[in-house]
Amino acid sequence: MPKQNYINRIVVNPEICHGQPCFKGTRIMVYLVLELLEAGETPEQIIAEYYPKLTKDDIKAAIHYATELIKNNEFVPV
Repeated sequence: MPKQNYINRIVVNPEICHGQPCFKGTRIMVYLVLELLEAGETPEQIIAEYYPKLTKDDIKAAIHYATELIKNNEFVPV
């Protein structure tokens, strides 16, 4: 799936979830899925056990979104 399609799956709206990035058409915040992945859950488990409205492409979009944020920002060591 082209990267552009991943970006279209994530929306940021100050009126929804306090402006946190969410999956389009839901109130499921991207960071919630990223935390589940960090905890060792598989995309299949996340969809089956937590968020059945999501697809594997939605989860790939979350990873892509996080990657782009890190890649396109400058970080200063403390």
